Amino acid sequence: MSIRLVAVDEHVLLRLGLASVVATTPDIVLVGEAANLAQAERVVEETNPSVVTIELTLPDGDGITAAGRLRTVRPGLGIVLLTASSDDSLLYRALDAGLSAYVTKSAPAASVLAAVRHAATAPTSFMAPGLQTALARRHTHGGLLSPRERQVLLLMRDGTSLPAIATQLEVSEATVKTYVSRLYSKLRVNNRAQALMVAVNQGLLPTSDAAA
Repeated sequence: MSIRLVAVDEHVLLRLGLASVVATTPDIVLVGEAANLAQAERVVEETNPSVVTIELTLPDGDGITAAGRLRTVRPGLGIVLLTASSDDSLLYRALDAGLSAYVTKSAPAASVLAAVRHAATAPTSFMAPGLQTALARRHTHGGLLSPRERQVLLLMRDGTSLPAIATQLEVSEATVKTYVSRLYSKLRVNNRAQALMVAVNQGLLPTSDAAA
């Protein structure tokens, strides 16, 4: 089955370029385009795509924020941030928002197509060029956990269930499970109790706030 793609970008040339690239691939079909977020919501509803590529800056809002809302409504939708900007902070935002991939417009066409295919098959698993290196820099300069992962950890400490965490953070339960999986991996634990114990021991949670 072909990957159904919607491109969201205010620049017509970018959308035309993406359409040209996709036209050469038998497994991806461009089923819709949008120049802003309002159009994107309508086009996604009408075309039911597998994947959406979205620009960071759009005339009526922030692409990553909008992508987070899309993820909540459509947990199985692949979302690729396709933008001209390239920096660690943007990669971290895309990762924390639960997007599927981040790739720059200057990347080779093969990299863009790889991101789309990844998003279609593993929408809640994040990929980006240089991801591991960027995460290493983040751990060195910004602490072990991302702000969103720490937020999830604090809610776990309070005994909040995963569905309730998803509701509070306005993300899908699948996205919360991804955060929890990352927490367990980073802390090298297998369950909530172990995660809280290690977090306290490593100073990621105040000792007075720890829950049993």
